[in-house]
Amino acid sequence: MNRFSRWQLRPLGWLQALLYSLIKTRLIGPAQQPATHNTLRVYALLYPSLSETLVIDREVQELNWASPLDAANSLNQTGLPSFFHVYGRSRSLFHRAGKPVICDSLKMLAEWQLAHPDRPLEVVPVRVFWGRGPQKEGSFLRIWLQNSGSFGGRLLTLLAILFNGRNTFVHFSQPLSLQQLAQKARTPHRLARKTALLLRIHFRQVSATVIGPDLSHRRTLISQIPNRPLVQTAIEQAIKEQNLTLPQARQKTRQYADEIASNISYTTVRFMDVLLSWVWNTLYDGVQVNHIDPLKTAARDNEIIYVPCHRSHIDYLLLSYVLYHNGLQLPQIAAGINLNLPVAGPILRRSGAFFMRRSFRDNPLYAAVFDEYLHSIFTRGYAAEYFVEGGRSRTGRTLQPKAGMLAMTVRSYLRDCRKPILFMPVYLGYEKVFEAGSYQKELNGKKKRQESLLGVFATLKSFRRHFGKVQVTFGEPIYLTEFLNQQYPDWRQQTAADHHYRPDWARPVVDQLARRIVTGINQATSVNPINLVAMALLTSPREAMEESVLIQRLENWAALIRQQPLSNRTQVTEGSASDWIQQAETLGSIQRQSHSMGDLIYADDRRAIALTYYRNNVLHLLAIPSVLSCLLVHRQPHQAKQLHALVLTLYPYLQAELFLPWSKAQLEAVINDWLDTLCQADYLECSNHHYCAVDDREASYTELTALATLMMPTLERYYLTLALLRQRRSATLTAEQLERQCSLIAQRISLLHGLNAPEFFDTSLFRTLVAELLEQQILTRQDNHGVLVFGEALVTLTEQLEQALDGPMRHSILRCI
Repeated sequence: MNRFSRWQLRPLGWLQALLYSLIKTRLIGPAQQPATHNTLRVYALLYPSLSETLVIDREVQELNWASPLDAANSLNQTGLPSFFHVYGRSRSLFHRAGKPVICDSLKMLAEWQLAHPDRPLEVVPVRVFWGRGPQKEGSFLRIWLQNSGSFGGRLLTLLAILFNGRNTFVHFSQPLSLQQLAQKARTPHRLARKTALLLRIHFRQVSATVIGPDLSHRRTLISQIPNRPLVQTAIEQAIKEQNLTLPQARQKTRQYADEIASNISYTTVRFMDVLLSWVWNTLYDGVQVNHIDPLKTAARDNEIIYVPCHRSHIDYLLLSYVLYHNGLQLPQIAAGINLNLPVAGPILRRSGAFFMRRSFRDNPLYAAVFDEYLHSIFTRGYAAEYFVEGGRSRTGRTLQPKAGMLAMTVRSYLRDCRKPILFMPVYLGYEKVFEAGSYQKELNGKKKRQESLLGVFATLKSFRRHFGKVQVTFGEPIYLTEFLNQQYPDWRQQTAADHHYRPDWARPVVDQLARRIVTGINQATSVNPINLVAMALLTSPREAMEESVLIQRLENWAALIRQQPLSNRTQVTEGSASDWIQQAETLGSIQRQSHSMGDLIYADDRRAIALTYYRNNVLHLLAIPSVLSCLLVHRQPHQAKQLHALVLTLYPYLQAELFLPWSKAQLEAVINDWLDTLCQADYLECSNHHYCAVDDREASYTELTALATLMMPTLERYYLTLALLRQRRSATLTAEQLERQCSLIAQRISLLHGLNAPEFFDTSLFRTLVAELLEQQILTRQDNHGVLVFGEALVTLTEQLEQALDGPMRHSILRCI
C-alpha cells in the first residue's frame, strides 16, 4: 500500500472522498516545513491502516507537498515505500496490546539509506486521533473506541470513525533524519531496530501530550484519598479535635474530595468546543495565539502548569479552547467554589475544573485532602492550570500574586520530583471584557455581587454585543528544577519529609517564584488596538483629540514599544492607526464628533473610566520612558548620572507595582536605551551628557508631555503617601490606617481634579507601596503597636519625588492632607 499506478489511485480517491464525508480533520503539532531539495520523505505510522494512510495523503496534499501515494512522487520512483509502521495490528477484536514489529518496509528503507549515505531520507511520525479523550477506567465502550485503531481490529477502527470521525486530529511531528541515524548503525537491522524504538518512544510522548494520561475513575480517586498517609494523619487530628469517630472522619474526607474533584467528560468537551467556536468567531473576531510552538515541544517531556493572568470568568474556557485546538492536553483547572453553581458548576467540572474554597487555613482536614488531590494530578501527569493572582483584576493591572497554590505545587514536587514541572505564564488580552461594567461599580465602592444562577443568565444578555478580538500569548517557560537550583542549590540534599514537605527555605523561594511568574505574564503582553487608543486618548485634556493628532500619537507609541519591547514575547497589533480607531469605534469604546476642520475623537466620562482598564493592561511597557519624561518635562537639564540615580531610587516601587523584569544591574543599560530612543524620536535633546526636553513650542514636546502623563498619577500616589507620613509624623500610623487614609485623600483629589481613574484611590496599590517601603527599610514597624517609624531616608525620597511633580498638583496634595 505504498506505490500505486494511476488506475489503482482512482478507487483509492473514491475511498478517500467517502472517508472525508464522514470525518472532519484538524492539523495539530509543530509547524511543518516541506522537504528540502533532494530530500526523500516517508511517513511512520503506529500500525498499518488504510484509513490513516488516506488521511495522511489528503493532509499532505493540503500542505502542498507531494502526494505519498502518487506514482510520480520522487520517492516512489526509487522503489521505496512511502509508509511503514512500528506495531503490528492485533488480530483479536478485544485485544488492545499491539506487538512491536520491524516491518519489511522499514528494513527496505534502512538498507537503502546505508547503500546511499549521501542521500538524505526523512521520517515524519504521524498520529491520527479519531477523537481525543483519555481512557477512563470503568468506561468500557470509550476504551474500545477511543483511538481504537491503535491496537484493535478493522471493525473497531470503522466504529471509531463513525462515532468520533467529526473530531479527528492529525499530528505531524518534526522529521527524523534516517541519514543521521545511519552514521552510527553498522547494519540495516540495527538501523531499523533503533529507528523503530525511537518512534515507539516518540509516539508514547505524543499520546501523553495530546490526550493526557489515563483518567482514574472519579469514584476510585475519591475512595483512595482517605488512605493516603498525610490524609490519615489529618484524619487522626480531626478525630481528636472535633470529637469525630473514624467512620465520620473518613466520610467527611470523601465529601471534601467529592466537592473538589473534577469529572472531565469529553462529550462535554466536544459540546463546549462547538459552543466556544461559535462564541470566539461570532461574539468575538476570533482568537490570535502567539508563541505556542515552543510549548508543543516542551510539553512532551514536562508536566505543564499554566499560570495565566486573570481578566474574566471566561479565562477558564479560553485557554482550554486554545490548547484543545492546538493538539495539547486539556488541563485540570483550579476554580473558586463560588463558581460551583447549578448548571454552570457541573459543566465547568466536566470541562476539567476542580473546585477549591477561598480559604482553608482553619480546616486542616480539608487542606490535607486538597493537597493530596493536587499531588495526584501532578504525579499522574495531568496538565494543570491556576491563577496566581487569586481573583480577577478589576483595574486591568496584573495583581499581586498569591502564593498558596504555588506552595502546594512545590510541596508536591518535593514529595515526588520524577517528572519535571514547567510553569507557563500566559497573557490573555481582551479588547472588551464581559464584566467591565461590574468592575467599574466595584471600584467605585459597590459591594461585589455574589455569583448566582440568575447572574449567569444575566450575562447571556451580553451575547447580543460585540467584543472584538482575543489575544493569547505564551511567555517564557519557567522550569521548577532549574529555578530551585538557582534559589536554593542544596534543596535535593534536604529531607523535606521531616518538615511535612514545608522546609524553612521554601516560603521565600515560593514568593520569588510567584513574582517571577507574574513578571513573565507581563513580559508576554500583547498590545491590541484598544490598549493603544486608551493610552493615547487618556493622556489628553478632557479625553478628546483631533483624529489626525491621535493617529500620529498611536503610531509613535506603537513604534516605541516595538523598538524597546519588554521581551521577545511582547506583541504589538498589526494594521494602521486609522484601523485601530475604527475598531475602538466599532466596540463603542470611543465616540466621534464630525467637524468641518477635522473630526474629533473623544470618550465621555463612562467610556473614559472603562478605557483605564485597557490602558492599565499595558502601562508597564512604557513605564520607564514615562518616568524619564516626568523628570525632564519641566525643561530642567539633567545629567545622565542624575537621571540614573533618580530612576534607580524609584525603581523598586515601580517594579513591585508593575512587575518590571530588570534587576538594578540591568537597569542602567535600559535607561540608556530609552534615552537614546527618546532622542531619536525628537522628544529630548542631548548635549555633553545633559538631557533636556525639546522646546515647548515644538509638536514633539506635546508628545513628551503626554508620555509623562502615563506614569504621573503613580508618582503622585507615592508622593501623597510619603507626604501624609511626614505630616502625621513618625510612630503615629499603622500600615492599615495609612492605606485607608491615603485612599480617602486620593479619592478626594480625583474628584477635585476630575481624574477618571478609579485605581488612583485603590487601597491595594497603597498596600503594595507600603509593603515595598518596609522591604526597602524606608519604614519599619514598631514592635509594640505595629506603628510605622521612619527617618531621614523617607524625607530624601519625598524630595526626589518632588522633582517629577508639577507645582499645582503638589500643592493640592499638601492641602488635602
